[in-house]
Amino acid sequence: MASLPITELTTRARDIFRLVVDGYLESGQPVGSKTLAGNTALNLSPASIRSVLHELEMLGLLAHPHTSAGRLPTEIGLRLFVDGMMQVAEPTLEERAAIEREVSHPGPIEVALAATSAILSDLSACAGVIMVPRREPRLAQLNLVPLSPGRALAVLVGEDGGVENRVLDLPPGLRPGALEEAGNYISAHLAGRTLADAARAMLADIASGRSALDAASRNLVERGLAVWSEDALRRPILIVRGQANLLDESALLDLERVRSLLDDLENKQSVAEMLDLAREAEATRIFIGSENRLFALSGSSVIASPYRDREGRVVGVVGVIGPTRLNYARVVPMVDFTAQSLGKLIG
Repeated sequence: MASLPITELTTRARDIFRLVVDGYLESGQPVGSKTLAGNTALNLSPASIRSVLHELEMLGLLAHPHTSAGRLPTEIGLRLFVDGMMQVAEPTLEERAAIEREVSHPGPIEVALAATSAILSDLSACAGVIMVPRREPRLAQLNLVPLSPGRALAVLVGEDGGVENRVLDLPPGLRPGALEEAGNYISAHLAGRTLADAARAMLADIASGRSALDAASRNLVERGLAVWSEDALRRPILIVRGQANLLDESALLDLERVRSLLDDLENKQSVAEMLDLAREAEATRIFIGSENRLFALSGSSVIASPYRDREGRVVGVVGVIGPTRLNYARVVPMVDFTAQSLGKLIG
């Protein structure tokens, strides 16, 4: 059933519908006519309220659980509320500062992304998810530092100031100076390029005999490129933090739903494919319950927003996953602000 326009509801129906949704999102429990009758702003009898509740139920906006005298919003009702009635609350100064602090976390970008996902999870009381940028960073230099006989440290420096280290096994009988020669050669070819671009250029030079490197140095270059290229292929496409937030008191009443949700989160490839749907969005997207096939069984909601580089290209997606009764008005602008902050990091 498609959601009807909010303008088709009477003022009385809109007021009661909003109170039911607000009460449900706050408590997670159905809202009854007696509770609504206690709201002096309505100035309606319980009988009049029950009549409107029945009308909203017939429209598919509210559901009436058999074990309760109250009503709760359906997925269609939540969609109507989110699209037509929700008044967003901008993140507080403290929330903004916390997000910006984690986004600016020093070190490799994956560290900053993991920290950002964790703080978003803490602030929203949901699971935080971030898709790692698919593009490779541009590199500045690579140094090879001897550690011990047979081992060296490959230090990769990005143009963004990020530094990453990998341990490299060395061939036996390596001549003095080979490490420095190989490092200088790699750095000369890396400047301003991605690792993949630099690797293709260097390996082509070596294969054609255009490089002046001897056999030992060529071997080091190839080993250095191999360890970094292999690592890049193994990097996670998705960072998830805060799954424990999904195990609240209400979860104990619906263990099958929570078990299904946690199983879904374990399948990171599927979650990444789902978040990919938000890559082309101009703003934050909201998927409620069965609107997304992946979380249809667990009845969970997803709020996701793309983040962009300085040229406006989408490089990843950030979001949260939680129960359908999450605080949309607070979490939607929080996710949007996080996406904007990540854009400054990636820029």
